[in-house]
Formats: sequence, structure tokens, C-alpha cells
Amino acid sequence: MHEMSLAESVREIVEDTARAHGGSRVGRVRLEIGRLSQVEVEAMRFAFDVVMRGSMADGAALEIVETPGTAWCMRCSQAVEIAQRGDACPSCGSWQLQVTGGDRMRVIDLEIA
Repeated sequence: MHEMSLAESVREIVEDTARAHGGSRVGRVRLEIGRLSQVEVEAMRFAFDVVMRGSMADGAALEIVETPGTAWCMRCSQAVEIAQRGDACPSCGSWQLQVTGGDRMRVIDLEIA
């Protein structure tokens, strides 16, 4: 489960950011997870809870903002929404798509006490 290592990276980001801003406790963390990012949301929730134990973010609320997958169709020159990599263009049926969004995970912000 790669979500565990992702959650550990999130913990490092959260703790470094909290310390840099003089915080001692983190009450909430908001993550953006794109549909094409290969991150399983429920596994991330579980990993977050496990990894944050004993840290500055122990007990912190996790808010996940899911973003859709988007792509540019080279055939019909349309920006389209896709559910997964390898989907055809919903407008023209072409397979020539360039992913343009929804393929990342990032910390949006956090609440420091």
C-alpha cells in the first residue's frame, strides 16, 4: 500500500510547516487528491490516521478534496473530463488524449494551533 509512504510524506510536510509557523499542534489537514493520481482515498484516510499517531497532527481532521481527471483531445481540440487513464475522448471517441489535470496529490493547507 503506497498510501502509507504518502501519508508519511504528508506528516513531514505538515510538521515542518507547523514548526516554521510557530505551531505546536495541527487540528486539520486538507489534501487534494486527483482521480488519476493512483491514490486510493479510503486507504489514504486509514494511512493518515495511523501515521499521524504521536505526531503534531495526532487526532487532526483530514479533509480530502477530490479533483476530476482532465485531458486535452488532440483530435477534436477539446478539454474533456475522464474517469481514468486510457479512456477515450467523450466528445469524439479518439484515444489521443493528453492528461492535463487530476493526476496529483498535494497538501492544500492546514490548521495550526
